[in-house]
Amino acid sequence: MNKRDVLTPIGITLGIVMVMFGIMSSAGMGGIASFADAASILIVVGGLFAALMVNFNLAEIKLTFRVLKESFKQRDMNLLELIQLFVRLSERARREGLLALEAELEEVEDPFIRKGVLLAVDGVEPEVINDIMTAEIVAVEERHQRGRTIIEKAGEYAPAWGMIGTLIGLVLMLQTLSSPETLGPKMAVALLTTLYGTLLSNLVFIPMAGKLANKTEQEVFIKQLIIEGVIGVQSGQNPRILEEKLSAFLSEEDKKVGEVAEDSEGSELKGTANEA
Repeated sequence: MNKRDVLTPIGITLGIVMVMFGIMSSAGMGGIASFADAASILIVVGGLFAALMVNFNLAEIKLTFRVLKESFKQRDMNLLELIQLFVRLSERARREGLLALEAELEEVEDPFIRKGVLLAVDGVEPEVINDIMTAEIVAVEERHQRGRTIIEKAGEYAPAWGMIGTLIGLVLMLQTLSSPETLGPKMAVALLTTLYGTLLSNLVFIPMAGKLANKTEQEVFIKQLIIEGVIGVQSGQNPRILEEKLSAFLSEEDKKVGEVAEDSEGSELKGTANEA
């Protein structure tokens, strides 16, 4: 299940606010207008997209917008619930057989889990299941890498185009050395392109690429847990042993949460038994 990742827009907004606060604290409200220049924006943004079009093909350029949207999404996957799902599947498989697991899949939304369990139900060997699902993980990593490469390149090109804009401004400034009163304003405009390029790179593109890389690592980690769970169910492992095995994927904090939940559940069952 995907939900909005509010930290990305909050981080970008906070960065912009901090920059504006720095400007206002030194130059006041009127100083903000001096940091806006249409020509500088066109050089940086237009040059950036031009460089991306040279570097990538049309299909990859279209992919950029989809990749950027992923930075604002977060996959909600509770590892404790995932482990309990495989424990439940293992218990039912040992009790009623693998074919009974098809009924359990009606409540499972994740296509990777569904695919693995269906392979198990079809009687595919554990080694083959592992090969098929691992191949899908590799394909996912490669797709994510291709999309992330565009964002990383944008992070490299943005400061470079900012510098190009600054060089253009310096050339124009040197042509008017006979008018000293114009040198200051023209130098300020020339430096704005470097500011825009650096800001885009270090506040938007590079952080987004880093977040996408982290999401890929998290997704691969979860898929590896799923593979171990599917193979454990298919091979008929004892549910308690499977639970212990999958618990190796949990952090110490998650393990403590799981222990608290088990203690709470045990207390409720004990209380119910006493009432009876």
